Amino acid sequence: MGHASQAAPVWGKPDMSVMKANLAPAVPFPVDVLGQLWPLVSELAEGAGAPVEYVATSMLAAAASLIGGKRWVQAWDGYEQPCILWAAVVGDPSSNKSPAIDVATLPLRAMEADLAEYHRSVMMSHAAVAERAKAERKAWEEKVKIATKENVATPSMPDAAESPDAPERKRLVVQDSTPEEMASILSGNPNGTLHLRDELAGWLDSFERYSAGGRAFWLEAYGGRPFVVDRKSQNKPLMVPFNGVSVLGGIQPEKLRDSLLGVADDGLVARFMWVWPEAITFRRPRQVADRARLEAIYRRLQELYRASDETVTLPLVPEAAKFFEDWIAENDADVREAAGLYASFAGKARGLALRLALVLEYLAWADTAGKEPETVSVASLVKALKLVEDFLKPHARRVFGDAALAPVEKDAAALARFIVKQKLERINARDVQRNSALPTLKKRDDVEQATEALMEANWLREAPSRQGDTPGKQRKDFLVNPAVHGGLNG
Repeated sequence: MGHASQAAPVWGKPDMSVMKANLAPAVPFPVDVLGQLWPLVSELAEGAGAPVEYVATSMLAAAASLIGGKRWVQAWDGYEQPCILWAAVVGDPSSNKSPAIDVATLPLRAMEADLAEYHRSVMMSHAAVAERAKAERKAWEEKVKIATKENVATPSMPDAAESPDAPERKRLVVQDSTPEEMASILSGNPNGTLHLRDELAGWLDSFERYSAGGRAFWLEAYGGRPFVVDRKSQNKPLMVPFNGVSVLGGIQPEKLRDSLLGVADDGLVARFMWVWPEAITFRRPRQVADRARLEAIYRRLQELYRASDETVTLPLVPEAAKFFEDWIAENDADVREAAGLYASFAGKARGLALRLALVLEYLAWADTAGKEPETVSVASLVKALKLVEDFLKPHARRVFGDAALAPVEKDAAALARFIVKQKLERINARDVQRNSALPTLKKRDDVEQATEALMEANWLREAPSRQGDTPGKQRKDFLVNPAVHGGLNG
């Protein structure tokens, strides 16, 4: 690849839309949705060098996981939703997805450290009870032997002789687990937890490959319903009263197609809030974010009281219920006009909006330290509906549209962006394959199809060449239309 200009015939006007492969525009996160929390989220994002959309979305998922099964929201009698959110932030490897997720979830680590200390004391008590159970069982077994010899009734085993199950450690974050492992964790975490994945593609692709029924488990984990797991290692099944797991992770655009379209649409992909903002230009942080404030909010959510076996459900206030009813009619019309994955997403937006309203209600409460809400307000519902309509739906269309693109369109877009970024005036197909570091252009056929697509778009023109006067096969060189760099068509 080089930068030497060459005379060429008149060029046609290049189709600059190929750079985005007809990608839908990325809309910004609506500022007023987070209210007084917006400056904090903006400063956290600035410190992470990441789009604010990443941090805001990650915070919503983290907050939902802390509320979990302690609070539900009710639109009307018979229609309730748990506080569970799934969020996927989309971007290139250099988009700082991980730092954004980290800054939104870092307080959970400190909170887990406190829980780990508490668990150590619980385990000491458990060890004492377990040893007592061993002694009681041994004593009972001796009584059984005596009863057998004397041919008398077998004594019943005392309750104290039954070995207790080891207590599960309270987990706010789980990073990698099988469905059986997650069920075991949930048995000791009746309010749910957060499943954090730095790379969602591997998780989405692993369900049936490594764990038959894994996909079904995760579909259930979005609903928060009771779940029973048959364990191979033990005779008795594992009862999970609240199978509720919020999910948060990142994924690269190049992996969307295989991860989203590689299986039948069973609604799993549609359960996610997909967020794919435009890349940002790095800017040195001007403010220091108040991370202690975020941790205080999270701790207040974690400390929400839940009586044993009691679900606290917050209804929409009547005016909010009317807003919700009117919006459902509009959303249903959107569903009827949609197709594919977006239709599935819009179909699930009703439940998503309710969950978001509940999270927004409690985020505002946890930040102000006022009286705990007993209902979901009009303000929280309106903000949730705005978030769905003005932000999440456009981003879903952007993500699903990109996933549905033919590979050649995505490859051509990647090559076009590379040409502009490097300000190239001439490219060589072999150099692109070997040296461009474009992950989807490592095969000769893929490079050939991408260059053909760019020739059709008036970006490239064949300019075969040889080094010196040597005979043999010509190099697959291409001239770049000067107009793609803002030059003249001539």
